[in-house]
Amino acid sequence: MTEPAPPAILHLDTERGWRGGERQALWLARSLDPSRYRSLVAARPGEPLALHAIAAGLPLVPLAPVAELDPVAAWRLRRAIARDRVRIVHAHTAHAVALAALATRGTSARMVVTRRVDFRLRDNWGTRWKYRRAGALIAISRAVADALVASGIPRDRIEIIPSGIDLSRRIAPASRETLAAVGAMPGSPLVVQVAQLVPHKDPLTFVRAMAAARERVPDLHAVLVGDGPLTDAVRDAVAQCGLAGTVHVLGYRQDADALLAAADVVTLSSREEGLGTVLLDALALGKPVVATRAGGIPEIIEDGVSGHLVAPGDARSLGAMVAALLTDPARRAALAPAARRRAADFSITDTAARTAAVYDRLLRGDRPPF
Repeated sequence: MTEPAPPAILHLDTERGWRGGERQALWLARSLDPSRYRSLVAARPGEPLALHAIAAGLPLVPLAPVAELDPVAAWRLRRAIARDRVRIVHAHTAHAVALAALATRGTSARMVVTRRVDFRLRDNWGTRWKYRRAGALIAISRAVADALVASGIPRDRIEIIPSGIDLSRRIAPASRETLAAVGAMPGSPLVVQVAQLVPHKDPLTFVRAMAAARERVPDLHAVLVGDGPLTDAVRDAVAQCGLAGTVHVLGYRQDADALLAAADVVTLSSREEGLGTVLLDALALGKPVVATRAGGIPEIIEDGVSGHLVAPGDARSLGAMVAALLTDPARRAALAPAARRRAADFSITDTAARTAAVYDRLLRGDRPPF
């Protein structure tokens, strides 16, 4: 007798670009036990998530919605649900929730939503409708869960499952030639921040912090990897602070991990943050971290043990701690083993196992009342 095929899980993320959420969706789809679940990925054709999914051997459902509630895209998603006998559609981004809610309506497929940001939900009928369609809600941190509760979601509907990291990866630091090409003097103290240039990541505080740090470490170089609507404002701030040739605004880079691996200190200057998965990369690399206490960051970084935390928006404190670490190699070295131990608490294998338990409960029909 032929064994029945494992239940199909369709991971939905139609964002453009390649950020932490897209990487988490890919890693989860790739890490689920294939004997228990069959993973498919719905993504925009030609975008990094689609390309990575194909490279990983995951079936791709090409989907390019023109709006959050695109009926044509929902119809195509609905066809894929029927064709591939999808049991669960897992929406990995806020924009994917409406599409998943529309496509699964009237089908036997259930919907799972992962919320990755610590912003409150919009208070309107559409938001309430689409989140009521979710069979399970996953928050990547307590801070995200608190924001959902403040938005009216019952706490017993929320499962907290932190994002994970592939601990098996081996990342070589960026070469001297690469550092020189981006403007960072090889051998000089190097600070790296990988984050979108958007208001909640607060890159302007990063720039001002580097100005403060340079008062004590005049030969430091700082690299800001990421793009976004604040790019021009960040470049203006670099010029106004007299940091041309010191702070290098690189935009999106495929070698962000290699730049992190070359850093002497890694920072994250966010005002709001769901979890801060780039910090997991830094910890796994044994890098000293200086970050803010925003959102879920304190759920990763143990202040004074696996890194250091400062108040959001406090550029001088952020810069002073960066300078303190850059001028104390022994202190940096002491943080490395604790950082690696902390990273081990956030394995993508554990994230996948805990997410699979949510799928199991949902497919059994377990669902707390909304």
